[in-house]
Amino acid sequence: MTSKPVRLLFVCSRNRWRSPTAEAVLNQVDGVTAISAGTNHDAETPLSGDLIEWADRIYVMETAHKKKIEREYATLLKGKPVRNLAIPDNYRFMDEALVTRIRARFPEYFA
Repeated sequence: MTSKPVRLLFVCSRNRWRSPTAEAVLNQVDGVTAISAGTNHDAETPLSGDLIEWADRIYVMETAHKKKIEREYATLLKGKPVRNLAIPDNYRFMDEALVTRIRARFPEYFA
């Protein structure tokens, strides 16, 4: 019997660089399904209640993202931690330094 994959949701502001990079990096891990979204109205994939409900774990790039999610989706977050990865908005998509930083935040997958 195979266990279902853990579902990770990555959130940044516009869903263009940081969270899509995290999605791409973590989707390479067996047993993980990752999706990304953004908190801004002009995000490539805007954050929604459906995505919050879908996720087993939620990771944000900045404190502001965490506060916004906790304020707007409080009722959907019961028992679902929101972890701040503390990755500033100064990287491009799949930037080597960003990939390294993301991998370092997940030693359980990238030992």
